[in-house]
Amino acid sequence: MARLVMKFGGTSVADIERIRNVAQHVKREVDAGHQVAVVVSAMSGKTNELVGWAREVAPLHDAREYDSIVASGEQVTSGLLAIELQRIGIAARSWLGWQIPIRTDNAHGAARILDIDGTTLVERFERGEVAVIAGFQGLAPDNRITTLGRGGSDTSAVAIAAAVKADLCDIYTDVDGVYTTDPRIVAKARKLDKISYEEMLEMASLGAKVLQTRSVELAMVHRVRLQVRSSFDAPDAAPSCLRKDGSADTYPGTLVCDEDEIVEQQIVSGIAYSKDEAKVTLVKVEDKPGVAARVFGPLADHLFNVDMIIQNLSDDGKSTDITFTVPQAELARAEDVIRKAQKEIGFQEVKSDLNIVKISVIGIGMRSHSGVAKTMFQTLGEKGINILAITTSEIKVSVLIAAEYTELAVRALHTAYGLDGE
Repeated sequence: MARLVMKFGGTSVADIERIRNVAQHVKREVDAGHQVAVVVSAMSGKTNELVGWAREVAPLHDAREYDSIVASGEQVTSGLLAIELQRIGIAARSWLGWQIPIRTDNAHGAARILDIDGTTLVERFERGEVAVIAGFQGLAPDNRITTLGRGGSDTSAVAIAAAVKADLCDIYTDVDGVYTTDPRIVAKARKLDKISYEEMLEMASLGAKVLQTRSVELAMVHRVRLQVRSSFDAPDAAPSCLRKDGSADTYPGTLVCDEDEIVEQQIVSGIAYSKDEAKVTLVKVEDKPGVAARVFGPLADHLFNVDMIIQNLSDDGKSTDITFTVPQAELARAEDVIRKAQKEIGFQEVKSDLNIVKISVIGIGMRSHSGVAKTMFQTLGEKGINILAITTSEIKVSVLIAAEYTELAVRALHTAYGLDGE
């Protein structure tokens, strides 16, 4: 028998009718003879409601009680789906994180999974039972409920797939796969049949909202094969894509896998963009050894994730301007840290800009092909788009541009790299 983990997000279980639709997807796989575990999120909007209640009671609240409150959304969904599966004749049982158990650290609100014992789940599989598991939650060392942070149900699903040695982990969402770029911006964006872990990790961290970054990291470490597919496809439109030995010829969604499984590797697989960036510039910093350490040391001490960095000589030729980017949500805090360190750093003023966007070109084929950056810079130049900053890695090139050029840049680059579909 093939072993399959199916994860359904909030929009897929938003109401009873959609939960019934999810049950039909599960039934299709059970009828194909597979052993199935289902991981569910809270109903769409429910987690925000629970968070709002906690903050209304006390803006500064106990993190352990916060986790107890927000974890209840997944508990409701898992119970409802288990009942619906039982109603249509499938043996099913709901499981909470502490019942498996999913062991985590004690970082409440953003816990990391340490260990999952899949023995009991496997025993239930052998008895023909479907496990319906509440995602997003686990158990701390002191036996308190923890939550894994936003998007944590994806991480739960991948971790469980690794623990039970699943042949495939299907992530059901409101899109039918991973596209070469945002189809809302580029009508000719194409759905990818396969994408490597490394590419998906870059796309997830650079603005693509299809998968949570931590889930892709976990899948890459444990070599869990992921498929992104739509829960809104008709459950009976096609049979299960898996054979009983766990193999498959084709996948209805996009398979996230090791690059060795991808026969034809494109130079560029996709264009991502992120509007969640803020640019900070320190004007007229003294140009001497050690100044960069004095700038970025305090930021590192406060756990800021600094991305792009540029250093330019000031107009007077004796000082330098240092520019870097941080997430928009952390701009105010970053400015506060920098201003408190002004005497030690030595700069004239701080300037910030929220009207920016990061555009990234991603592809494992870049490792063995030159000219990718040249094409990017040339294409943007021809469209009159000024580049404010550049950063690169082995499989990506990212640039910072003014936000008003986002759609123009994405469309132009998508065409320039031959990604436009029919």
